[in-house]
Amino acid sequence: MGPGNERLVTAWTAFGMSRQQDFVDAFESTARVLGSDATVTLRQVQRWLSSRPGRPHPRTCKVLEAMFSTTVEELGFDPPRAAARKRPGSGRHELGERLTRALANPARFVDSDLLLLLAAAVDRAALLDGEGGPRAALPHVGAVLDALEQLIPQARGPVRTDLLVLGARAAELIAWLHRDSGSPGPLTALWHDRALEWSTMAGDGAMHAYVLLRKAQATSPGDPARMGDLARAAHSGPFRLPARPRAEALQQEARALALAGAPLHQVQELLHRAVDEVAGAPAPSAPATCTGPLGAEYTLERLMVQWALCLREAGRPELAVAMYEQYLPGAPFSVRDRAFFGATHAGALARAGEPDAAAAMALAVLPLVSGPLFGQALAELRRTAAVLSGHGRRAAVRRLRSELAGLSASTGPGARLP
Repeated sequence: MGPGNERLVTAWTAFGMSRQQDFVDAFESTARVLGSDATVTLRQVQRWLSSRPGRPHPRTCKVLEAMFSTTVEELGFDPPRAAARKRPGSGRHELGERLTRALANPARFVDSDLLLLLAAAVDRAALLDGEGGPRAALPHVGAVLDALEQLIPQARGPVRTDLLVLGARAAELIAWLHRDSGSPGPLTALWHDRALEWSTMAGDGAMHAYVLLRKAQATSPGDPARMGDLARAAHSGPFRLPARPRAEALQQEARALALAGAPLHQVQELLHRAVDEVAGAPAPSAPATCTGPLGAEYTLERLMVQWALCLREAGRPELAVAMYEQYLPGAPFSVRDRAFFGATHAGALARAGEPDAAAAMALAVLPLVSGPLFGQALAELRRTAAVLSGHGRRAAVRRLRSELAGLSASTGPGARLP
């Protein structure tokens, strides 16, 4: 390759690529998984290998960063000319000052401004999780919960209710992060229970039901009865969910039925009800956030790829593959969601008797997973590798199993996540 952009050469060599065409193929696979229309030619790759590679187009930068789980600057490209992007954690100094005053005198300093800063910190942590993984986000939301646990007992009146509402959101988020990072199950359950307690104390029935949905999603596929009971309680219990999360709860119950071996028409009946809920839901008025309207991120595209997952669980992987190929490529998902749904797509391909396509899809997803260590996506990739165990002589399958084995030491319990 010769002298030039040594950082890029070092990065792609570490990923086992020896030819420029290998780089082009890996780039195109990652772009497909991301739903990106970014492309690269051999001539562009040659320019990137020079000592002055410039800076690629933003769409291209996103694919490169997903491929190598690092920034394009670390790959030897020029920094953006504009001011650096605002990263999660901005505003932390102001929040710290306000918290110090509030903890010393809650009656005077716990106000709407502090609540907004705490909510913004939770939202930033959720965004950080979607791109960088649960281990990056855990300290941020943990710091917010430490503060809330000190403030709530001292607060009175409406501000106490507001703190409890925010606390329920933060507790649900940290339960999710612990689950995805491979923490012991009781730790996830503890924070789910805290979220239920705080939402009930605040009179936030919708949040209470939403936590039941999240508990259903955290239930092992080996216990579909419990998963289904929790999901059904979320959408049909005494507390009313908004339309979008109600659709998600219906989908989760459909998955539980599929796992339990129910007839396909029963599974699909629930899924059709979920479609009706999404179709009748008001359009989101702003981008979805962790502390905004519940389930605002639950779109028809997300429901369709989860429908595909239900078909896979119901033993119809060939139908699942067709749905993944129809709905996954163009959907506007985060890196986390791309990783998870791409991994479940690979699992459907494996179960449909397409080992080469399954291994290729899994290998394309792996760069999205290996840096952030998205536990659920990684668990799905390991399940795919297990399904492909009878095809160990195929080169792609061998490579997949080898690369997954290399991640074992850094993931630990995450391999057992549902």
